[in-house]
Amino acid sequence: MSRERHETDSLDESALTRLSATELASRIRDGEVTATEAVEAHLDRIDARDDEINAFVTVCADEAREAAAEADRVLESAGADAPDGSGDSDEQIGPLHGVPIALKDLGSLKEGLPYTFGSTLFSDFVAPKTAVTVARLEDAGAIVLGTTNTPEFGHKGTTTNDVIGATASPIDTELNAGGSSGGSAAAVAAGMTPVATGSDAGGSLRIPAAACGVYGFKPTFGLVPSVSRPNGFGRARHHVTKGPLSRTVADSAALLSAMAGHHPGDPESVPVDIAFRDAVQEPSTDLRIAYSPALDVFPVTDAVRSVVDDAVASFEDAGATVEEVSVDHGYELDDLIEAVIPTFTTSMLESATVTAESHGVDLRDHPETITDSLSRMLELGEQYGPADIARSDIARTAIFDAVQDVLSEYDLLVTPTLSRANVGLHEDLDAEAWEWPLTWPFNWTGHPAASAPAGLTDAGHPVGLQLVGPRFGDDTVLAGSAVLESHRPWDHLYE
Repeated sequence: MSRERHETDSLDESALTRLSATELASRIRDGEVTATEAVEAHLDRIDARDDEINAFVTVCADEAREAAAEADRVLESAGADAPDGSGDSDEQIGPLHGVPIALKDLGSLKEGLPYTFGSTLFSDFVAPKTAVTVARLEDAGAIVLGTTNTPEFGHKGTTTNDVIGATASPIDTELNAGGSSGGSAAAVAAGMTPVATGSDAGGSLRIPAAACGVYGFKPTFGLVPSVSRPNGFGRARHHVTKGPLSRTVADSAALLSAMAGHHPGDPESVPVDIAFRDAVQEPSTDLRIAYSPALDVFPVTDAVRSVVDDAVASFEDAGATVEEVSVDHGYELDDLIEAVIPTFTTSMLESATVTAESHGVDLRDHPETITDSLSRMLELGEQYGPADIARSDIARTAIFDAVQDVLSEYDLLVTPTLSRANVGLHEDLDAEAWEWPLTWPFNWTGHPAASAPAGLTDAGHPVGLQLVGPRFGDDTVLAGSAVLESHRPWDHLYE
């Protein structure tokens, strides 16, 4: 069945790059826009903005154009009879059909694309296979535009490396995009892609979401599979997981719907189904929200606190119940930092060991080549043994119990995402800079956590609001985020 273009509703390229992924997918299915037009608009946007932002490591323009042409041929042939892409006549039309997407240059592998992992040691590496999550996104119809910048092996919360340099926040290009998924967050915020993938070991989705004024979601550990070899068990110590970055909550829900789901090749994968997209359709405002302005101990600046206070008040305006709480974990910040450094640095040391086994490159043999902060992190990791990890796990358990106690009485726990909003473009936050993000405790605990744009400081710096839900209560986090988005819209950040 042929389809007629709705010429009266056609959009220029700049308008196409402002559409959400879900809106773009709908327009492609309805024949108002072609996948080719969507891809070309975003490639043009990359040409126009990326010299300033430095978000992309690799742009696979030719491959994206070929995929878009094929997507248009499939849609033309199918006729797109079913609006949601689920009918018998268009079995090949997925919910993200024709939608451009960017992939983090770490973990989100697509066969045949070059990946550097943020390291000059891997300048010649080409992915031999496609990661499960990327395959699922492509099965849903997404079209890969390229790979996005990350610090070397994702080891820190700012995005800069010796491969292509630092990535800037599109909100203020004198600020760093955050890390480690900084390239993905910056590409989304700048309109170079509607959505992107990231990963999170200590805040690597939520930190750049806050720094770039976008939405980032860390799902409950185990929901989004990762089939890692030769070590399939390496994600548990710090609950590393993949997730989406987007400009709208609905777009993250759409990506999670595609990415999540049990996989037998992942020993940490759980057979739990969550209706991510349903959670944002008509979210209930009847929420009980616990507000912790600093998780009891983090040095949140007045500038950040003011913006977050205003954002939290919008929940009350929407009809939710908000109460300020103490999390009562019983630790001082210095004690928590002393506990987190062994768990994180040894997990990075574990990654270095796996890299040596699987690629024949031992990072520790190249101190003159790897970044100083990564070298320092690996040195620290070698100092700790099982007793240190056991002591850390005691603190980790206390944090878990304290969060569980709060969430036994409330639907959500909300906090600032970051303690300050003024991290400079070339500022290097190293292995011991744990007072900045309020994110990493939830990699210890495995709870779902998102960062939503809360607003701007008086200096024009973006601030994130972190929303934490019960384990496997990812739909509650999405629903609360949708309420915030509805009552405190953030789309003006992308104008």
